[in-house]
Amino acid sequence: MCICINCKYINICKTYKFIEKQHNNNNSSTQNYFIPISTIIIVNINKHNLNIYLDWDVKECSSFVEQPGEWISLL
Repeated sequence: MCICINCKYINICKTYKFIEKQHNNNNSSTQNYFIPISTIIIVNINKHNLNIYLDWDVKECSSFVEQPGEWISLL
């Protein structure tokens, strides 16, 4: 699971916007991005029948500041 959902910077984070784009869910128009430090992105490869799916998640981030529920503001 992506740690971004509980991060204070989820609304402006450049890395999170990249992850959204990989999930084909880029519905944000934020122009001012926060660039986090030392992020580790994990990509899981899943196969179902003949289809291959990539699941992108941020596993670690040195800029993470916990703020549970911050992702709700994205809905």
